[in-house]
Amino acid sequence: MVAQILAVVIFAVMFALIVWDKIERHIVTLGCGLLTLALVFGLAMRDGGAVWETLNIGSIFTPGFWYSAGINWSTILFIAGMMVMVEGMARAGFFQWLCMNLARLVHYKPVPLFVTFMLISAFLSMFIDSITVILFLAAVTVELGKLLKIDPVPMILSEIFCANLGGSATMCGDPPNIIIGTSLGYSFWDFLSNTGVMVAISLVLVVFYFYFIFRKELADAAGGFTPENLPDPKSAIRNRRDFAVSSVIFACAVVLLVTHAQTGLTVAFIGMAIALVTLLASGRHMLFLLQRVDYKTLLFFVGLFVVVSGLEQTGVLEIVAGFIGNVSGGNLRLMVAIIIWLSAVASAFIDNIPFAATMLPVIRSLAAVQGIDPATLAWALSMGTDIGGSATPIGASANVVGLSVAAKNGHFIGWGRYCKVSAPATVIVVAVSMLFMFVRYC
Repeated sequence: MVAQILAVVIFAVMFALIVWDKIERHIVTLGCGLLTLALVFGLAMRDGGAVWETLNIGSIFTPGFWYSAGINWSTILFIAGMMVMVEGMARAGFFQWLCMNLARLVHYKPVPLFVTFMLISAFLSMFIDSITVILFLAAVTVELGKLLKIDPVPMILSEIFCANLGGSATMCGDPPNIIIGTSLGYSFWDFLSNTGVMVAISLVLVVFYFYFIFRKELADAAGGFTPENLPDPKSAIRNRRDFAVSSVIFACAVVLLVTHAQTGLTVAFIGMAIALVTLLASGRHMLFLLQRVDYKTLLFFVGLFVVVSGLEQTGVLEIVAGFIGNVSGGNLRLMVAIIIWLSAVASAFIDNIPFAATMLPVIRSLAAVQGIDPATLAWALSMGTDIGGSATPIGASANVVGLSVAAKNGHFIGWGRYCKVSAPATVIVVAVSMLFMFVRYC
């Protein structure tokens, strides 16, 4: 009982400090992780085996290393590898080149441009972290807004939402999916054939929704001039060799991720291999790419996994799973509804990464007790956490980044305007996903 209370208190303090946002997140999780090891496992449980299992180092050369409880090193190594690859692509000018070419393809007309950038935001976020996608896409959108004399805010808001939506379609598109996929052993194709279908249906509705919301602004912009003397997309390419190499590496990464279930390669191995090739290809810029890796985020994950392991080792998460099972009465549809809406509402106000990591053992236990397929609950958790974060400006990191880029360029987007546009879209997607799951799985 004492161990359970300590684990819950430490977890609650961690969450409160993350929401407070006055102390850097990685310091919060690492500090709480050390408290879990010392107080929960050491003082209360006096169980050295729990510490060893949580650190998950002893099984490093076994298959269980990638899927056992505790620190999920597979997630951390994969994210680190993708960070290196993305930095290499950014340095080569890949993102600016792609966006400028798409703009030219639709002749810089506001409505086609609006739809195209929504689609490219969703597509890129299927393979690249949504934060990176929005960082470059929002910057390009602001620049195009200046050149075409149109308000970039409608495009930025729609791009943010579509980045979060697209990220939920694949295992590598959003951190919660990476955690779910690596922990439960699901492949890229597993996500694409399940959450990907929900995303495809929702994306069509979302495009129409945002067009309807911003139809007046788009109609006003459509009467603008035909752009002249706009920059050539080729000007975004800083080095032709680096650009070609980064494009090939990106294509290889996509192929390996799509086929990793067939090849038997783990996503962690793929991430590390891609990172190594990127570093070798960068030559003298290798140190620059390594310096650009977001090590704070990786440390954040390490501490987070330790704290969540404290809840798991002490049986707290089994209690939560039992509560959901009792409330639902063993009804699968009710379980799906509870998980997807609980995840969506929670992720609108708190970081979806720790929430997903916390809920994962819950759905695993719930599935075992109720005798149901854990995949069904996993897809509900994925869609809820990924999409719920779109409802508010602080719900997902991509939101914060996109609004920051807009504000730096004189386009401040407040809570009122953001939520008025994005909250209804979030409800639409979550509702559609729930109904889809009822039809397909329940």
